Amino acid sequence: MADDGQEKTEEPTPKKKEQAREDGKLITSKEMFVFTSIAAATLGILIATQLLPGLTGKWARGFVIEHPSKLDDLMLERLGSAILWVLMSGIIVGIPLMGVTVLTQAGMGGLNFAPKALGFKFNKLDPLKGMKRMVSLKSLVELAKAVLKVVFLIGSAIFVVIPSLPAIDRMASMSPGDGAALLGTTTLQVLSAMTIALGVIGALDLVWQIHTMLKDLRMSKQEIKEEFKESEGSPELKGQIRRKQNEAAMRAKQRAALPNVDQATAIVTNPTHFAVALRYVPEEQSAPVILAMGRGGMAQQVIERGKKAKVTIVRVPPLARALYYTGGIGSEISVQLYSAVATLLAHVWRIEHGQPTDLPDIDLPPELQLDENGRPQSRK
Repeated sequence: MADDGQEKTEEPTPKKKEQAREDGKLITSKEMFVFTSIAAATLGILIATQLLPGLTGKWARGFVIEHPSKLDDLMLERLGSAILWVLMSGIIVGIPLMGVTVLTQAGMGGLNFAPKALGFKFNKLDPLKGMKRMVSLKSLVELAKAVLKVVFLIGSAIFVVIPSLPAIDRMASMSPGDGAALLGTTTLQVLSAMTIALGVIGALDLVWQIHTMLKDLRMSKQEIKEEFKESEGSPELKGQIRRKQNEAAMRAKQRAALPNVDQATAIVTNPTHFAVALRYVPEEQSAPVILAMGRGGMAQQVIERGKKAKVTIVRVPPLARALYYTGGIGSEISVQLYSAVATLLAHVWRIEHGQPTDLPDIDLPPELQLDENGRPQSRK
């Protein structure tokens, strides 16, 4: 490969990151999944302590049979009801936990369906590569994480239980209700402490996973050069870049030409989509010249500038489109439009000399009868 032996020190490009997503490589943390699941379960237990008395009572009543003579008939019915309650409870707990799992992944690295990740890879059956994976740095880090997690969780549990040991020691002398309450409180405290510990572990693991993934996606300078060359070599991308450059240059030229509108003889409009400012002084020019033009917002600026300069504005949509698509700023109009523009300028002259009249019909050659996209209307 071209990048063999080169250090991968460069941050991954957007294309590299997108390719990783397509391959199913997302930022994810198993420890964060464990934390959110345990946190949700702990919260569920806290809620259940408020609902449990009513639920257990209802579940227990399913086994109370008032008439022993109906034992055979009622046994299966009551047992089915009790099992249904258990299943419903499982669904009530399970669905939120599934939702928590999905939301956790969405928050970490987003959700993505990658068909490539589902494909079977034969190189995973290679025993030599399997041995290398077992003794790799990643496997050693995972082992260290597992040991530290166990130590951290046991330590957090001991930290909570030790202050409660005197009370636990007196449980034998307590009433069943008080003993159960103490046991439940201590259990919740242990769960809460372990949840916090898992949260710390999950956060640290997430930071590590982000670091590891970005490190794995790093590129060498040669890889970046090749990717850039490949992208730049695409005819579609080249055409898109050239088109955007031309559009930017056209907009800049149109903005620079706006002050010239003050010297215009007339402005031909669409009226809102196109505007072309023309100047024709027979003593100075052999043909009318386009001083400024624009489309959309730029057309509005040409019109507003013309109004301030008291330039005559004439609405002739077909002619405005033809002038826009066949001419350029600073250039003479197309020879094929001489007759149409002459008719227009004669109309403007009459208006400016106090001889108002209706605009005569302005005929255009069929090939210059264009739509708003510059396509000949005769070919529709």
